[in-house]
Amino acid sequence: MKTIEFIQINKENLDDQGCYCLRSKPNSTGYTNKNEWLIGQFHEGLKYIKIMEDNKHAGFIEYTPIEHSSRVVYGENYLVIHCLWVNITGKGYASKLIQTCIQEAREQRKDGVIVVTNPDTSWTPSKEIFIKNNFIEVDTAPYGFELLVHKFGHSPNPYFPTDWENRLKPFTNLTIIRTQQCPFVDIATENIIKGANRLGIQADIIDIQSREELMRLSPTPYGIYGVIFKKTFITFHRLTVHSALKRLKELI
Repeated sequence: MKTIEFIQINKENLDDQGCYCLRSKPNSTGYTNKNEWLIGQFHEGLKYIKIMEDNKHAGFIEYTPIEHSSRVVYGENYLVIHCLWVNITGKGYASKLIQTCIQEAREQRKDGVIVVTNPDTSWTPSKEIFIKNNFIEVDTAPYGFELLVHKFGHSPNPYFPTDWENRLKPFTNLTIIRTQQCPFVDIATENIIKGANRLGIQADIIDIQSREELMRLSPTPYGIYGVIFKKTFITFHRLTVHSALKRLKELI
């Protein structure tokens, strides 16, 4: 009989439990930045829950109230799922984690739960598992982004901004817009900078400090990481140094 345990990470047990991603490199800058970011977000209502099978990591979910979310979506009185990842599949763990979030949304008298998906990358959760848990798609955005919601009543649907092209226009220089919500952001940033350095390109980094700034500047709904060069969108996820170099060369 497998032993299944849900562990909610908080300020008191973070050092002992650690977060799920990049846990094999607890001294890395990305992992350290993520933990510091979590400490700042716990008092804003963020929940980070791991599921363990026989004391082994099976998966996790991270979600937070929309007013503190790192996803670029408009709406009121929703919880937003940032991340969902399960590495022990076929046992319903993803659905268990999603249902945990839905139940908490009901207890908090929210209007529902939101998630942003994208079929072109593993940096966002898969759409299909949310459809299975009675989410519906209500909006789309450039670069393959989809907005799904599980609503409890007839409240207004959440929605994406529509000014994505205009957001690119101020950025002629190579610009990285980021938060520390994902521990892989540091690696993604390093790879872009290494590629840019080989071409003699200087990178500007904007570390997002507020929800307002995020909603105004982010070039995609993903929110936590975006790269722009010569008013052109480059990526919202990690590229290899080679891929970054190739993409930048195309715009020189």
